[in-house]
Amino acid sequence: MILEICANSVQSAVNADLAGADRIELCQNLNEGGTTPSFASIKYCVEHLRLKTFVLIRPRAGDFCYSDLEFEIVKNDILQCKKIGVHGVVVGFLNRDYTIDVEKTKRIVELAVPMEVTFHRAFDICNLHWQSLEDVIGTGCHRILTSGFHPTAIEGVKELIVLKNQAAGRIKLLVGSGVNSRNINELIRKTGLTEFHASAKKIVKDIGFTAGKEYLDASNWQFQESDVEEMGRMLRCLDI
Repeated sequence: MILEICANSVQSAVNADLAGADRIELCQNLNEGGTTPSFASIKYCVEHLRLKTFVLIRPRAGDFCYSDLEFEIVKNDILQCKKIGVHGVVVGFLNRDYTIDVEKTKRIVELAVPMEVTFHRAFDICNLHWQSLEDVIGTGCHRILTSGFHPTAIEGVKELIVLKNQAAGRIKLLVGSGVNSRNINELIRKTGLTEFHASAKKIVKDIGFTAGKEYLDASNWQFQESDVEEMGRMLRCLDI
């Protein structure tokens, strides 16, 4: 059983390491769906943490249809990740008709060697779901992060089972979206899958910091961070 933590900061990554998680997906700007983190953050995690560091490579928020310039940025980020010893990268490329951009994905898989490549939840908004699975498998990606085409994994259990049966061991399925200590046992029991992705986040706040500055919004006095205790609860569920 594998627990991957979506770490939105170095501190979240440190917390995941302390809790005993197996892997992180390091990113930033989760309020925008996640973007590529700073290379100082990536380097720190690779050099100081025991767990595996996977890095989200996403040059901007919004759709997953990237221009030639944006794709060059993606490629350069991946080369830098490879140079500093990152274990894996997380990407997702779609065409305008919401099908998998097979060409771009293949090029990234080839460029990333020996790093592993995860195709992220852009997969869940694809048209032609079952064909999209075959397309991602054909690119050589190592795994797909998916909720089974639903807002949360617990809602997508039936589809996750279908995906597992269709994949037949040709690619790993990483179950994500809304995964927590209250439902992870149910997901294990019903899907039979073995890799799970969660942010395990809590809100850290300092209301006093903005006293007398009521015009500031909450982003000035609170932020989200991965919670060691919640990760511990999930890991105990996985220890079966």
